[in-house]
Amino acid sequence: MFTSDIIGLVLSYIYASGLLGLAELLHRKLDVPQFYTRKFVHIWAGMWALATMALFYRWWMGIIPFATFILVNYVLYRTRLAKSVDGGEQRTLGTVYFALAITLLFGLLWRRFEEQDYGPIALAGVMAMTWGDALAAIAGKSFGRHTYTVLGYTRSYEGSAVMFLVSFAVILAVLVLLPGTFVSPFAPVLSLGQALGFALIGAAVAALAEAVSPAGLDNLTVPVLTSGALWLLVR
Repeated sequence: MFTSDIIGLVLSYIYASGLLGLAELLHRKLDVPQFYTRKFVHIWAGMWALATMALFYRWWMGIIPFATFILVNYVLYRTRLAKSVDGGEQRTLGTVYFALAITLLFGLLWRRFEEQDYGPIALAGVMAMTWGDALAAIAGKSFGRHTYTVLGYTRSYEGSAVMFLVSFAVILAVLVLLPGTFVSPFAPVLSLGQALGFALIGAAVAALAEAVSPAGLDNLTVPVLTSGALWLLVR
């Protein structure tokens, strides 16, 4: 099992390096705007959380790559070396917060081969941020016409609606599909009715957290609060 963890570590760093390299290529050579390369990295970095659950045997080794990128992302933020994820004039510590959120959630909840494992709960919050926030931002930029401002930060109702709907879909998928599989053999298995109800509540928490959090900080508040609410419901 130790060998599988080492393989997981190697693959994690190869994946992260390749993802950042591809984003830099898209931005620098193909002139893809920063906004889209940031969302590209955001989505596919978040998706590695699922791969982590499948690759690693020991939870504490599985969170090492994400913990590493708390520091790496902070260095990139300070040095502005990676233009594809820099954020331009609207720079925030969002990438640092996202790595921190995944590290915290998986460190607290994910125990793949122990009873009880709440890995799917951790993943559900991460997926709400991974897909919900990214698609909400794209939707808001593309067709957001009705705006509101909270704590000095403006968002659109269209984007918030997409945040809720996408979060509901991904949370439901995780709660239905993962528990009881080889990825999470000891996670609590829910009925479809329970999963639907919990997904609705989780999506509402995710959308509300995204709506009221300062820019960048939502990368921490959305996954942590969403997974926290789901954990209270499931346990």
